Amino acid sequence: MSAEKRLTELGIVLPAPLKLPPGVRLPFVPVRVVGRRAVISGHGPLDGEGNICGPFGKVGTDVSIEQATRSARLTFLAMLADLRLCIGSLDRVTAWVKLLGMVNAAPGFNEMPRVINGASDVLLEIFGPEIGAHSRSAVGVAELPWHIPVEIEAECEFA
Repeated sequence: MSAEKRLTELGIVLPAPLKLPPGVRLPFVPVRVVGRRAVISGHGPLDGEGNICGPFGKVGTDVSIEQATRSARLTFLAMLADLRLCIGSLDRVTAWVKLLGMVNAAPGFNEMPRVINGASDVLLEIFGPEIGAHSRSAVGVAELPWHIPVEIEAECEFA
């Protein structure tokens, strides 16, 4: 299955690279390649132009589960955009290894796996069950940068 072709079939356009807020410096790379493995740094949801997008706040009070699930989907698409820039084509991905999803959770909120399903679902839509099978953790955290509801990091292998 061609991931690039699936993006087109699904009508998905990946966002532009992250436009950092004024005064922010990130002294690391969005994707670090080691051998055949790409380690993708934590990403948040981006709009098509590469701007950090909302809704903002804690899931369970400020942000609904449905909104946070959509943010997880947008976050994974932002990750794919940076991965494509780094390795040239998403068709080079041979296996997804792991996702770590972090949810900006309000006290008492415990449905982090449901939120991060937004990322896992789109991963499987694009890459299919053979390449897209992955291990995953979904945890709640007290805060995330810029009040985003979701941050995700990942690892994949490529040829």
